[in-house]
Amino acid sequence: MLLGGIAHLARFIDKIRLRHAGLIQDYNYITVGFDKHLIEFLHIDPKAFEALVLAGRSDQELLDWIKAQGEPRTPEEIAQWNQTLLSSRPKDDAARQRFQNRLQEIAAKRGTPVTSLPSVSTWAEVIELDEERL
Repeated sequence: MLLGGIAHLARFIDKIRLRHAGLIQDYNYITVGFDKHLIEFLHIDPKAFEALVLAGRSDQELLDWIKAQGEPRTPEEIAQWNQTLLSSRPKDDAARQRFQNRLQEIAAKRGTPVTSLPSVSTWAEVIELDEERL
């Protein structure tokens, strides 16, 4: 799902809200994974952004803040970001093992063998699978 044309932004906002509501595990989303890369791409202060999300700002207000505080991005840069993020695959043996472990965790949550899960090859697809959109 895109917010302001930017892949992962809506999910990042949702994760901040859900984490602080105690509905997802407590982890430092600011320094890991797609969240970290999104923050770096936008060049925003993650703590200031988190405070705005927790203050109840709307998605549009958050987008306006990003435009005012972050690094301006062209449509081409956003398209490249989206393509890179959405096509990201495990790149080495360690990442391939983490990928397989995530699939095993998803299968265990569903009470089904890994072989019965839809075939996925990107990290974004694993997220979609885990969040039951695949």
